[in-house]
Amino acid sequence: MDKVNSGNLRRYGDAPFSVAVIHGGPGAAGEMAPVAKELSLVCSVLEPLQTVTSLEGQIQELQKVLENHAHLPITLIGHSWGAWLGLIFAAHCPSFVKKLILVGSGPFEEKYASSIIDTRLKRLDEQERLFAHSFMESLRRGESQDEKAAFAQFGKLMAKADTYDPLPLGVEEEVNCRGDIFRKVWEEARALRQSGGLLDIARQVRCPVVAIHGDYDPHPSEGVRNPLSLVINDFQFILLPNCGHKPWVERSAKDAFHRILMDAVN
Repeated sequence: MDKVNSGNLRRYGDAPFSVAVIHGGPGAAGEMAPVAKELSLVCSVLEPLQTVTSLEGQIQELQKVLENHAHLPITLIGHSWGAWLGLIFAAHCPSFVKKLILVGSGPFEEKYASSIIDTRLKRLDEQERLFAHSFMESLRRGESQDEKAAFAQFGKLMAKADTYDPLPLGVEEEVNCRGDIFRKVWEEARALRQSGGLLDIARQVRCPVVAIHGDYDPHPSEGVRNPLSLVINDFQFILLPNCGHKPWVERSAKDAFHRILMDAVN
C-alpha cells in the first residue's frame, strides 16, 4: 500500500486504520516504517511520529492522532521506548487499545537495566566506545554542537551493537533523530521506572499484551517477561533466537517476526 505523509503522521492504505506502530528513541521518528509497510500488505496502518518533549505531551499527542484517524479500539505495536509509550497509553486510554504488542521493550524494573550499556559497549571496538562515551556525556550535559549528526552516528553504533546478523540495507525511510526529545522524555521515563511507577502503570493495563524479544537484544528479556507476567493477566512472551533489538532487520528472525505480527493483527 502507498504511504501518505500528513504532519506528524504517516498512513499506509485507506481507512479504516486498525493498527498503529509506535517508534522508539525517544526521538527516533520514522524507524518503524519498514514494519508499517510490511503490515500494510494485510491491513491499513498508522505510523504516528512523536514530536513533543514531555511524556504527558506524547500521550496526548498520540491520543489526538488516534482519535482523529484510527478505527478504535486499535492494535498498538510499540518498539523499544515506543513499547513503554504504548503500555502507558493503554493504561491511560483503555478504550483505545484492544491489543498491545511490545517489540524489544526496555526492562520494566531498574534492577534489570544496569547491564544494557555495558553489553552494547563490549560489542564495539575501542574507537567506537570512545565516541559513544563522549556522546553520552555531551548528551547528559545538554550540549548540542552538531547534535543531529552526532546523534545519527551514535544511533548507527547502537544499531551495530544491537544487531545479531543484519540483512543488507535496502532503501530506508529517513529517521529524524531528535536529541531534545530523547533527553527530556527519557529523563521522565527513567525516573518513572526507578520509582516503580512504570510497573504500577502496567498493572492498570486490561487488554491482551504480547511481548516479542530477541535473545541477542542488550535489553535483558527477563526484565520484560518477569515483571509483566506478574502484573498483566493476559500476557504472552515470545523470545526470538538469533535476534537483536530490531527483529525486522535480522536475517534469521525477520520472517518469524512478521508472521507473529500478521497473526496478531488478524
